[in-house]
Amino acid sequence: MSVKVFETKEVQDLLKAASNAGGNGTNGGDARTRQVVLRLLGDLFKAIDDLDITPDEVWAGVNYLNKLGQDGEAALLAAGLGLEKYLDIRMDAEDEAIGLDGGTPRTIEGPLYVGGAPVRDGVAKIDIDADEGAGPLVIHGTVTGLDGKPVAGALVECWHANSHGFYSHFDPTGAQSDFNLRGAVKTGADGKYEFRTLMPVGYGCPPQGATQQLLDRLGRHGNRPAHVHFFVTSDGHRKLTTQFNIDGDPLIWDDFAYATREELIPPVTGKTGGAALGLKADAYQDIEFNFVLTPRVEGKDNQIVERLRASATA
Repeated sequence: MSVKVFETKEVQDLLKAASNAGGNGTNGGDARTRQVVLRLLGDLFKAIDDLDITPDEVWAGVNYLNKLGQDGEAALLAAGLGLEKYLDIRMDAEDEAIGLDGGTPRTIEGPLYVGGAPVRDGVAKIDIDADEGAGPLVIHGTVTGLDGKPVAGALVECWHANSHGFYSHFDPTGAQSDFNLRGAVKTGADGKYEFRTLMPVGYGCPPQGATQQLLDRLGRHGNRPAHVHFFVTSDGHRKLTTQFNIDGDPLIWDDFAYATREELIPPVTGKTGGAALGLKADAYQDIEFNFVLTPRVEGKDNQIVERLRASATA
């Protein structure tokens, strides 16, 4: 039998007490935290009422959160449920509201960045480990501002998966060296950058993990197309968080993390001369991808997102 108790004084008093909405107690806590918890807890209570969620279902959800934490997949689930994409949509709307347009589109960061990658000038070869399943790839381009002028001293950070769909520092096989397929380049006066690496492949969520467990219940897959991640930072410009997909991947428009954007699918061109570049073969794939940075807003970079990120020492 469905009952409705959300609007009762008992429940409303419980919400206020649980969130300490009045700021009572020894130190009053943090006002913003109280505000957010009151809203989220209220929405949860209301959903239990509206959907007649049973105690068994509530405790199944609590147990799921325990597994999510044990698996270390909270950030992965945030991408898979569209939360990270939603934040991008909001930031796009904020840019539009202040009349700021142009620039390379942002898209999600994902959970697998590692700070501390070695920084090179202009060109970086980042395929440390041999990978028989991946052919050579050169990614290059120019960093400019909205005025089209090259940006000197920009830091371009790059990271991607190997041919097994694993990232160094997160590889469950332990087979990759630190910072394999990760690197950073400082642009010169011409604004140019180049990464010499290997072609990544698409991959899926850990099949026994909490994220895939929920996706299975939703009738969704947990796969991503092949892609390459970037951070681009420069004094006087806003930090760019983006990634591009490898053209031709069948999952480009079916990415479980909703990261695909039309402008972020550069063409892939076959070339020769890789031996002279120090690549593993003479024939290689080439992707030119130029970054256009946007100016800071009233002198501030409003694109800096504070979140827990891994770091290591090269």
